[in-house]
Amino acid sequence: MALRNKFIISGLALSTLMIFGCSNDAATELKATPPVAEKIPYLVKSPHGDRNDPYYWLRDDERKAPAMIAHLEAENAYYDAYRSSYAELTATVEQEIIGRIKQDDSSLPYVKGDYEYSTVYEAGKEYPIYQRRDLRVADAEPEVMLDVNELAQGQAFMQVSNMQVSPNQQLLAYMVDPTGRRQYELRIRDLTTGEDLPDRLQGLSSAIAWAKDNETLFVIENDPQTLLSTRVLKHKLGQPAAQAELVYEETDNTFYMYVSNTKDGEYITISLSQTVSSELHILDADTPNAEFTLFAPRERHLKYSADHIDGRWIIRTDMDAPNYQMMQVSHADIGDKANWQPLIAPSDDVFIQDYEVFTDYLALNERSNGLRRIRIVPWQDPAAAQVVAADEQAYVMSFERNVEQATDTLRYTYSSLTTPATIYAYDMTSGEQQQLKQTEVPNYNASLYSTERTWAKADDGTMVPVTLLYQKGFRKDGTAPLYQYAYGSYGSSSDPYFRSTVFSLVDRGFVYAIAHIRGGQEMGRQWYEDGKLLNKINTFTDFIDVTEHLVAAGYAHPDKVFAMGGSAGGLLMGAVANMAPQHYRGLMAHVPFVDVVTTMLDETIPLTTNEFDEWGNPKQKAYYDYMLSYSPYDQVSAQDYPAILVTTGLHDSQVQYFEPAKWVAKLREHKTDANPLMFKTNMTAGHGGSSGRFARMKEIAEEYAFILNLLEAK
Repeated sequence: MALRNKFIISGLALSTLMIFGCSNDAATELKATPPVAEKIPYLVKSPHGDRNDPYYWLRDDERKAPAMIAHLEAENAYYDAYRSSYAELTATVEQEIIGRIKQDDSSLPYVKGDYEYSTVYEAGKEYPIYQRRDLRVADAEPEVMLDVNELAQGQAFMQVSNMQVSPNQQLLAYMVDPTGRRQYELRIRDLTTGEDLPDRLQGLSSAIAWAKDNETLFVIENDPQTLLSTRVLKHKLGQPAAQAELVYEETDNTFYMYVSNTKDGEYITISLSQTVSSELHILDADTPNAEFTLFAPRERHLKYSADHIDGRWIIRTDMDAPNYQMMQVSHADIGDKANWQPLIAPSDDVFIQDYEVFTDYLALNERSNGLRRIRIVPWQDPAAAQVVAADEQAYVMSFERNVEQATDTLRYTYSSLTTPATIYAYDMTSGEQQQLKQTEVPNYNASLYSTERTWAKADDGTMVPVTLLYQKGFRKDGTAPLYQYAYGSYGSSSDPYFRSTVFSLVDRGFVYAIAHIRGGQEMGRQWYEDGKLLNKINTFTDFIDVTEHLVAAGYAHPDKVFAMGGSAGGLLMGAVANMAPQHYRGLMAHVPFVDVVTTMLDETIPLTTNEFDEWGNPKQKAYYDYMLSYSPYDQVSAQDYPAILVTTGLHDSQVQYFEPAKWVAKLREHKTDANPLMFKTNMTAGHGGSSGRFARMKEIAEEYAFILNLLEAK
């Protein structure tokens, strides 16, 4: 206890110095004395042996323990002292990044029912304003439905995660998260008066579904300990929250759950999904007091989703199709997958990512050769399918909001690392398209930059795609600094969307690289399978092989390589730091999942049980040993590490703050270098960082300034 008390005092002293300012000499002294966390023996139990975890005490489920808070504050003060020497650089980069944001902007309006809906940002304001215009009234002015800036007054964090207008267009149901913990409160706004109804339900997921009676809502209540979405509740407007009726409860804690309406509004759906299985329950929105009907029973290694149109259901499924196929079934024949009829055959080379259902057409968002494209399939003549053309080597096409089924016009978004998000209206009959809106990016000139696709050979011979961005005129002479990003988990692909922030690096001569490593799904389902469970090491070695390829090919100087990843991408950074620290000048790990084995042994932690098919269940020895072999926290050793910046959020529900806190403490204990190791905790946010749009840009500016300061230091 004496050591911990001493640490608390030193932590408070550090904080006090930073509040009141300190001399350059004092700042230098602070930089030289990083916080040292107390070590308290603690045994992490497992069927395959116990492990001592001396930093386990940093875990506090209530997030209030004085010693833990003092430690995080001391780390924050230490980082503040370190970055004070380049504060002017940080401010410059922040101004650049914010300077590429059109502050008074609005989304492309869309029409649903009698209204035209849009989202507006006003200059200087952090949060969106949601509004609509009544099309029944000539020259009607937009009316504000919800101003999130008003909700955020007096709040350090505010997020509205979901909004759904009632079928009669008079009520707005919305979900509010005031902490970043992703535990939502349901609120209902009367759009005729602008006032909220007294109805409030708390401890929910963000899901919302309306019944057609305009007074029945379906939401999901989370387990208070694991935060898993477990119980579907039916709430009648005007009734106390405690009287919400339980209509479905999921007992298998490996499944996630969501409720929504079909696009045509005819049905309410309960969607259940885990890594290798899914299940759908449906209810006629006209009969909210009836029972839900099972669409098709869950089976291991069967995933499916479905949307309704004109009495039939269109199904995307991996049944006998690792890259997915499209099927259909009449509403009268639901309940058994044996009744499903083929629509679009599966392909070994093309992965079906998403779909939109229209009266006369089926639109598919596919992955082909690592790129997302759109294919239009006429119902009457599937052989006449057309792929929407693109001109650039690397790009991404994705569906924009398409709210009507009875239309021949598809809205989609096109983007690349050099092309800001551009929304097109595509005539599915003629193939003609019209640009509706391109995101305006101040202080940006696309003609100054180039993007290309290259391929890196992994150590097992696999060719890994890499998307690059650099200034025009760039020469591969091995002198440029490199900023390399990847994710590589959950089958989540790192698409080359336009990112206005990275030009603060590219304009300073950086090559920006996205490594499409295994564990994502860029190259199809097998790409994912080859980067999870007992193949997870491929994710890390792919990333390292991409770095080696880019350096060998002259894209980057070997001593100017920086890398970034967040969440599961933070796991990637932690593994790379242990496996190949010599390749990187600096690593940025945001909300990193680094304590893999301990977390996956603890089924009270959110997300653990849902992810046994992603990482493995460490109660089984084969998975325990394999996960232990790459777990960044467990594999920290006495060696030189790159400079590392680690960030987290105290209220993170996805990756708990104590994972990076423990990792940093162990790195400080073992690393043999003098490179900076900085750890910042956002004390008022969660997994996604700050909620305001400018506050988020400030966090990115801090990261870039950390990199640029390192680059200038040698």
